[in-house]
Amino acid sequence: MIHKRELTFWIVALAVFMFLLWLLSDILLPFVAGLVLAYLQTPLADRLERLGVNRTLAALLIVGVVVLTFILLALLLVPILAGQTAALIAGIPAYVTRLQTLLSDSGSPWLRQLFNEGAAGKTMTELVTQGSGYIATLISSLWAGGKALASFVSVLVIMPVVTFYLICDWHEMIAILDSWVPPQYRETVHRLVREIDAAISGFLRGQAGVCLIVGIYYAVALSLIGLDFGLLIGLTAGVLTFMPYVGSMTGLLIGASVAVGQFWPQWPPIAGVIGIFLVGQFVEGNVLGPKLVGDHVGLHPVWLIFAMFAFGYLLGFVGLLIAVPLAAAIAVLFRFGLSRYFASPFYQGEESG
Repeated sequence: MIHKRELTFWIVALAVFMFLLWLLSDILLPFVAGLVLAYLQTPLADRLERLGVNRTLAALLIVGVVVLTFILLALLLVPILAGQTAALIAGIPAYVTRLQTLLSDSGSPWLRQLFNEGAAGKTMTELVTQGSGYIATLISSLWAGGKALASFVSVLVIMPVVTFYLICDWHEMIAILDSWVPPQYRETVHRLVREIDAAISGFLRGQAGVCLIVGIYYAVALSLIGLDFGLLIGLTAGVLTFMPYVGSMTGLLIGASVAVGQFWPQWPPIAGVIGIFLVGQFVEGNVLGPKLVGDHVGLHPVWLIFAMFAFGYLLGFVGLLIAVPLAAAIAVLFRFGLSRYFASPFYQGEESG
């Protein structure tokens, strides 16, 4: 049983760690990103080492492939996405005007009833204003969380170095951390760490595959249907799919709005855009999610969404990177504490002698 003094020590240590994390959040992005990549790529390095490849060489090959892939994607996609983003921002007033005209059109009484006749224009204006303010605040928060070292060059230079050294020394670092655990608690800590590792690795690797497949599907399907900014909307929805249900709902809202502004009064392409996202959400929730992620990770979608929003708000982009590991760790520790509580004399009503 953990004594009161030991529990106080770990609570204070956790509080100090969180304070330092918040204090240094502006410079942590390349290091946290390197740690995440090292965690994901260490099993591959272990496999290469078992095949007879020197670990240093294996780490160098892995980091080299990651960096080259990152550069290639940046060269291919960044110019296209930047152009579509600029065009979308420039076209927002025209889309808003067209939607206002549609909502106040005398030939659409059902729309007037739905959006309260006489206030449709005001409602749309307020909605767009509030949405723009929220997006601006979110982007500002994410940028502020990594502004000191968030540039392309710094991430490209520092992150690979951190990843390389962490992959090389991963097992030695784990052994050192393990030696710090008091021997009487080591078995319990090992069990909890295994559960946390299973949740983190299962979700990260599985959900990354879901994001990739769904993002490509949305981007290709929207582009083929002729939707303006289809590539940008599709890839954005795919990235946001990392938070379950958020990606498809966000993509549906933006895609349907753009489709109405672009295609109205032609219903088939508008219905096609809506259908693309409905099919994507169905496949994500009923095929890809259970197949690639599964139910064993123990991370409820609501808890995960809350954690990503909370840590993203507090720590910016760094918070988004550590949200899943911290959410998994908190969930496992909470279940462990709950099980101990249910087995305690306090819950069972037994008198302590």
